[in-house]
Amino acid sequence: MSQPYILVLYYSRHGKTAEMAKYMARGIEAVGFEARLRTVAEVSPTNEASSPAVPSEGAIYCTLDDVKHCAGLLLGSPTRFGNMAAPLKYFLDSTSNLWLTGALIDKPAGVFTSTSSLHGGQETTLMSMVLPLLHHGMVFAGIPYSEAGLTNTQTGGTPYGASHHSGQDGSNELSEHEIALCKAQGKRIATLAKRLGADV
Repeated sequence: MSQPYILVLYYSRHGKTAEMAKYMARGIEAVGFEARLRTVAEVSPTNEASSPAVPSEGAIYCTLDDVKHCAGLLLGSPTRFGNMAAPLKYFLDSTSNLWLTGALIDKPAGVFTSTSSLHGGQETTLMSMVLPLLHHGMVFAGIPYSEAGLTNTQTGGTPYGASHHSGQDGSNELSEHEIALCKAQGKRIATLAKRLGADV
């Protein structure tokens, strides 16, 4: 039997959401779990394939088995008009069989996002990702205010999940508080997975 893992599933267009995922992984690994980073392919507006079978760099594409067997899930997306990006939504729409079999019921889950503007829909994007997780019967967990970064941040950070303000041209680096909140969120989901019965 393989070691339990927390799946960090994300879509990242310009790299900031992927960077957040790596900090989430550090928090997960601090609890003793494997952090499994996975991404999703672009969505094509035509019937032709728009992405290679294997990404040229970064995390590999997620499979339904990656989702099915995870001990917990962190879901990340940049903001698209206050909503999750289409490639992530497209992938989630393919998880009906997991819903039918109850594969994700009672597993902990959280969400994270990156936006180009500070008030560009971070919280609504986070909540758009929460909805399918609730339909799957997952146990949603945000970030508690015991994390000092939530009250001290001048950039991203919400109780619904970690967030990053990347700037109009995407040049903003993750702030100290954004990094701390990413790590804290990864640690929290892993800790909850352990409390809910996943053995490391």
